[in-house]
This record gives sequence, structure tokens and C-alpha cells, in this order.
Amino acid sequence: MFKGILIDKQDDAYRVQLTDIDESSLPQGDVGIDVQYSSLNYKDALAISGKSPVVRRFPMVPGIDFVGTVSDSAHPDYQVGDAVVLNGWGVGETHWGGLAQKARVKGDWLVPLPTTFEPQQAMAIGTAGYTAMLCVMALERQGVAPDKGDILVTGAAGGVGSVAIAVLSKLGYKVIALSGRVEETDFLKQLGASEIIPREELDKPGRPLGKERWAGVVDVVGSHVLANACAHTNYGGVVTACGLAGGMDFPATVAPFILRGVTLVGVDSVMCPRERRLEAWRRLEQDLDVSKLTNIATEIGLTEVTDAADELLAGRIRGRRIVDVNR
Repeated sequence: MFKGILIDKQDDAYRVQLTDIDESSLPQGDVGIDVQYSSLNYKDALAISGKSPVVRRFPMVPGIDFVGTVSDSAHPDYQVGDAVVLNGWGVGETHWGGLAQKARVKGDWLVPLPTTFEPQQAMAIGTAGYTAMLCVMALERQGVAPDKGDILVTGAAGGVGSVAIAVLSKLGYKVIALSGRVEETDFLKQLGASEIIPREELDKPGRPLGKERWAGVVDVVGSHVLANACAHTNYGGVVTACGLAGGMDFPATVAPFILRGVTLVGVDSVMCPRERRLEAWRRLEQDLDVSKLTNIATEIGLTEVTDAADELLAGRIRGRRIVDVNR
């Protein structure tokens, strides 16, 4: 038996509980994991709340990422005792995830824990930080260098935003942080933001084109924020979109794309190919100042996850929440 968060739905009754789970209930997979830490992401909070159809198979253990050690393996790349990380691949949605003390997954979904990171640090980064790195890599692939202009990071005080600011600032970019929480100004500047602008500047219907303000964007919000971010992007600039915290809609026009040559790049972390995952984690080792993780992440236990999910959806959580699944 092991402890975990279990979501079930019967007769339209949605139930979430911390409970003991029989190990024989684990789903199929060729690698067993003793989970050390998971984290609480926006998608996890949606799954736990039941406010969005994130969970597509019941019962389900949420948690879209985890770090742990291999307890048994039939996969040629992994041996008992290996330290591994998992991000995405549908865990916590269609396959049991990381908010439990044990997991069983396909070995092809795993990557080795980078040797320079402790397990807690890997989850302080987590899927949010790995996604942020994918966005930075996408900007670079499109030719957005620090000398091209400022970078806007939306949802700046959240998980993706906070890591994106830390990485971009270390790489020499000037970062403009968009946040709905003016009280987080000092926190955002400590991470490396040069300028803070209120969310209200971009979260309402805007003009098809506005004043050119930034060369690149890391957006986690969607909706009007994404549309307005595109409208204010410099000629030839690049916008990366990886989230929908403000809505799935995109109330924009083609004007930024056909009149300014703006490129909109979608960034997916869930089904991202293994080679790019490995590169993202290698880059995080190189380009993230790990000393900033103490400001970005706060540790909680499994018993605190449900309350923390409510706080996350309400926009009251700064940075990341690491979950120690053994307390």
C-alpha cells in the first residue's frame, strides 16, 4: 500500500481524496518508480478542482510531473536505483501521475535526473520550468537574441513565468514582466525583471496593432493578453504561446502577422520529443541560476495539495509548489 491523491467520478459525483492505494492498482508500464517529489501545476489544480475536463480516465492519480528512483525496470535504459524525472506524456490525465508515493510508467517517458540538480530542485523547476525553457529555446530558434529587444513574460509570478524570467535575465535579455499582482514587484525584480507592467494593460479587447514594445513574448495566459501581446510585438518578432490561464480563446486579427511579420509559435511540453526534452534539461543546468529556486519554490506535503490547488486557481500562489509525497 502507498499514499496518494485519488480522483474518482461516479454518477456525476466528483471525489478527490488522499487515501491508501494498493500497489496492484498501478497502471501498466515497464518501469516502477519510488516517487520522492511531485509538484502542483495549473493543470493539476484544474484536475483536482474538477472545473475543467483534464482527467479523462477514472480513477486517476493527478500530478503531471515527478522525480524519483527506479524500483524495478524491464526497460533497457533504466536500472534499479536510477534517478529519473517525468514531465507530461498524459500522466495525471490518462495515466496515473506523480501525486503519490509510487508510480508505474513507460520508460520512454523518463529522462535521467540531471546530475547537478537535487530532486527538490528538479521539481522546483518541474514541468513549468521545463516549459519555460522550451519557450526560450523557441525564441532562440527564431533568431530572437538579447540585442533584438525586450522580452515580455506574462503570468510572470507563476511557475512558467518565474523560471522564464530567471533564465532570460541570466542569458542577457531585458525582461518585461506582466502580472496581476502588484505586490509581487520586488519578487519579480529579484528574479531579473527590468520592468513590471499591470495585467490590466493587456487583458481587455485592444486594437489590431499597437505600438511596438517587445521583440519576443513568453505567454501563459492566452485570450486578450495573447492577442494584445502579438499586437505590440516588434516587426519580425516572435511570440511563444504555452498556456491558457486567461482563456482558450484568441480574439486577435491577422494584422501583426501580415503587416509586421510576427511569428506565433505554439509550445507543447506534454508530447514534446525526447531529444528536445533532454536539450531543455541540459539548458536548464547551464542557464538557470539555481540560487533563485529558493525564491521561486515552496514545499508542501500531500495533505496540503487540495487547499493549494484552490489557491493556485485563485491566482494567490507565487512561483512553484513542490510536493513532498512522503509527508
